[in-house]
Amino acid sequence: MTDTKKLSKRDFLRTAGVATAATGASALAAPAVLGQAPIKWRLQTYAGAALAEHVIKPAIDSFNKVANGEMEIELYTADQLVPTGELFRAMQAGTIDAVQSDEDSMAAPVDVSVFGGYFPFATRYSLDVPVLFNQYGLKEIWEEAYSEVENVTWLSAGSWDPCHFNTTKPIRSLEDLKGLRVYTFPTAGRFLTQFGVIPVNIPYEDAEVAVQTGELDGMAWSGITEDYTVGWADVTKYFLTNNITGAWIGSFFANTERWNEVPDHLKELFRLTMDSSHYYRQWWYWGGEANLRVNGDKLELTSIPDSEWNTVVKAAETFWEEVSAESERSKKVVDILKKYAGVMEKAGPPYRCA
Repeated sequence: MTDTKKLSKRDFLRTAGVATAATGASALAAPAVLGQAPIKWRLQTYAGAALAEHVIKPAIDSFNKVANGEMEIELYTADQLVPTGELFRAMQAGTIDAVQSDEDSMAAPVDVSVFGGYFPFATRYSLDVPVLFNQYGLKEIWEEAYSEVENVTWLSAGSWDPCHFNTTKPIRSLEDLKGLRVYTFPTAGRFLTQFGVIPVNIPYEDAEVAVQTGELDGMAWSGITEDYTVGWADVTKYFLTNNITGAWIGSFFANTERWNEVPDHLKELFRLTMDSSHYYRQWWYWGGEANLRVNGDKLELTSIPDSEWNTVVKAAETFWEEVSAESERSKKVVDILKKYAGVMEKAGPPYRCA
């Protein structure tokens, strides 16, 4: 063996030693990165425990699984950490990190909050909501509105079920609405008072007991799927097939500081999680509403004749104009709703049916 070869061998061993030391250092450093405590969020939904099993829990469970220890979302249901009416302020202050709710229920301090939840006759079907946000400009309007609010980021909107009455007394005419004490959303209640309905605001999980004690005559809060799922069909007797609007509009929100701390790949995962949640509700409610109307055995279906119900529809047109006058942005939203309704009517079945 020549000196050159010996030197080369020594050089190789020396280089290998350096490389091994570097690799060892990297190996020691890697667990420190991988072993960092995961990002932890507390997310509260407006939904009670039974409903949350469908409208959000499957999506959050999937997120936690795919995040692979880098981030973990703890899910809390209606009023578990804070009352629903205080959700917005709690998220803004950082008491909770994220929220799934409509703006109306949690008193979001933006002009578009009146359209969250059930805005009378704004939608006919659940697919109307994603189309309005993604093809007609509501997404940009919501982003603009929340950009004016400190430390809250609006993330995504999706649809839930239609808004019907389920009650202890039958409703077969507008006259039957008078004096009914019902649990409902603020904007829906504001609209329904002109027909003699008395809206009542109580915690979500108290509604069932309130019907049993006679404090409530029922709810104008959901479709029949929710009635059966959460137990309301066990304490009421009748379900009105006429609805106030075809789909509830709810959103995901996050504390802006906490959202900005999330790495881009986990933000993208959360966006996919929200889409997954929206999709689940689409088929779960659509199938459930039809199935339980036909096969449900707890609630008797009643209807107000179309000729009489048209009075409610016409009243909604006046209500839209009143809301439109409240702000320039509200007018933009109402104009979009009118434009969309016109397109759907002209398109005919299956987009709109007489």
